[in-house]
Amino acid sequence: MALTESKILPLGTEAPRFFLQDTVSGNYMSLDDLKSDKATVIMFICNHCPYVIHINRGLVDLANEYKRKGVSFIAISSNDVEHYPDDDPDKMRLVAKILKYPFPYLYDKRQEVAKAYDAACTPDFYVFNGDMKLTYRGRMDDSTPGNGKPVTGDELRNAINSTLEDQPIENQIPSMGCGIKWKS
Repeated sequence: MALTESKILPLGTEAPRFFLQDTVSGNYMSLDDLKSDKATVIMFICNHCPYVIHINRGLVDLANEYKRKGVSFIAISSNDVEHYPDDDPDKMRLVAKILKYPFPYLYDKRQEVAKAYDAACTPDFYVFNGDMKLTYRGRMDDSTPGNGKPVTGDELRNAINSTLEDQPIENQIPSMGCGIKWKS
């Protein structure tokens, strides 16, 4: 696993549109179907990355907490499943059901959405305001596998709260994790 930092998409960037299949329901969903008029969190995750596995429980708890406040969460996996079969849609569906993901888990087969968002790693988080303008890109918190720090979600939570309050987000530290597995 090569440690990769997220790229820094410019704040204020409008969320790129997409139309992807949800691996749980089988339905195709667009950003317009899933976004919130308050705040939307788009995250690039996958099944096999130790960094995602490390935060999964905290991510589910955080999403459940903020869904009650009208915030939308959308998970996307863009990995090459031919070379990384643990990330194929059937296994994505299984992971989403086992972990009780309270958000759609979409599959970006052509990897076009990851490229449009300039996503680089898993996990990679983006927070958009009600106008779908980027307010935050970065990490969930400073916990990583093996560093002994608890998963709190503090940085992502602060970003969501600031977005809901229409306040600037001062501290934006890139996420880091496994690089997205691009097709050859």
